[in-house]
Amino acid sequence: MHTQDTHSTVMQLDAGATQDSVDWCALAEKIKQWGKALGFADVGIAPASPSLAAEQGLLAWLAAGHHGTMDYMARHGLKRARPAELVPGALTLISARLPYWPEAADAQANLADGEYAYISRYALGRDYHKLFRNRLQKLAERIEAEIGPYVYRAFSDSAPVLEGDFASRAGLGWRGKHTLLLTREAGSAFFLGELVVNLPLPVDPPQTAHCGRCTACLTDCPTGAIIAPWRVDARRCISYLTIELQGSIPLELRPLIGNRIYGCDDCQLACPWHKRSGPLLTQEADFAVRHGLDRARLVNLFAWTETEFKQKLAGSPIHRIGYERWLRNIAVALGNAPTSSGVLRALQQRSDHPSALVREHVSWALQQHGN
Repeated sequence: MHTQDTHSTVMQLDAGATQDSVDWCALAEKIKQWGKALGFADVGIAPASPSLAAEQGLLAWLAAGHHGTMDYMARHGLKRARPAELVPGALTLISARLPYWPEAADAQANLADGEYAYISRYALGRDYHKLFRNRLQKLAERIEAEIGPYVYRAFSDSAPVLEGDFASRAGLGWRGKHTLLLTREAGSAFFLGELVVNLPLPVDPPQTAHCGRCTACLTDCPTGAIIAPWRVDARRCISYLTIELQGSIPLELRPLIGNRIYGCDDCQLACPWHKRSGPLLTQEADFAVRHGLDRARLVNLFAWTETEFKQKLAGSPIHRIGYERWLRNIAVALGNAPTSSGVLRALQQRSDHPSALVREHVSWALQQHGN
């Protein structure tokens, strides 16, 4: 899901510069080589022109209200499918993917143990936005060193761009039925970012889809959020509920969240392409597990003070939900945890929390344990 972060980089074309002598095919190959040298798993090039199918799909999704309270999705509207509205004169989009799956405790075993918290594997380390954009900036500067000034902007989940759609059009994979970009080599465990440029680069052909008749991601979604192939109702998605939703989590969905306190990986874990050889492990030190979050007891995380939350999760994607929602999410997980004196004691100690949101979810959790 897109954040509201609007940081990006713009380089203006020198009016006197000329690029008539550039071999664009050769440059495209160099860009891919430079990208891989910078640590990207793959780099591809897509046209910056909008896709009618993507626009129609986005409009239908918004009209159905499947974006929930993410008003910025509707506010940006079709701009997401039209990079030229972000970068005037844009001709192509250079898309890159970067693996994030860290060496961590087994995800399925973690999900199966209700005493422990489950955090989406992309969020176990440091936030990726700055790292990815800095890497894209280096790629942009390498291109500039080769051909001179040009217009570009670098994004990584930081602007209204249909990243998955453009990445699939750039040949980096295909859209799985869970809507994430899929590859045969690395499943879907990677971040996406792009350079929108005013360069007439040759575009790459899209990949053939390889989902076939498989519906594992649909049937394994804990809340049934994948309501049809390639259609997710965010209002039921655990990632939305634990990250984007600012208020109360719907009562009927709380038991289905289990021990997932930040995000959800179930649709990825169910995918045969993820299971086939396991996700490609990241080589980025910033994405390594911090503070033992891949195997942390719920009661221990619930005991963190606000100061501890801010200190330990500084620089983490989790930090942006704030302490109140952190406690809200853990309270729900504790309500779903096996009943024990430790769980009851942890909840009772938060039953008079200053936040009405936290108190409500703690009260619900205690009721789950007959208390």
